Amino acid sequence: SHEKICRYIARESELVVVSVGYRLAPEHKYPAAYEDCLNATIHFMKNIEHYGVDPARIIICGDSAGGNLAAAVSQTLAGRSDLPRLRAQILIYPGLQALDFNLPSYQQNRGVPLLFRERAAFFALQYLNGDASNLEEVLEGSHIPPDMRLKYRKWVSPG
Repeated sequence: SHEKICRYIARESELVVVSVGYRLAPEHKYPAAYEDCLNATIHFMKNIEHYGVDPARIIICGDSAGGNLAAAVSQTLAGRSDLPRLRAQILIYPGLQALDFNLPSYQQNRGVPLLFRERAAFFALQYLNGDASNLEEVLEGSHIPPDMRLKYRKWVSPG
């Protein structure tokens, strides 16, 4: 689905673009997609000379679920001294938090096509465990224990 845009970016920027075709949920639950992206990125970085890429110019990018995967791979690779350092990460409308679907951005954009609030929660559940039977609890926020909500309120709160 992304081949055309990847070719466009490569052509217009005169850069090498590597697009990972990772396994998709719900058939392949977490961490399958993450492992595919991490393994492909590590392979690329370990063999960078073969691809004729400047190791100081590696950027990781993703949109939507791919943005989530790009962020996770970037965090995993941040401490690796055996690989080139990533120059940057580009996250395009990434799915970064499923702790609270009642935060302002979800409320403000709850009816904006293409990714309605309910659909975002549904896809998050598909990604995690392939089961959306507790969608209502997730939308209400009752899937997070009160102690965890308290612990992370500094970063994830409406105020």
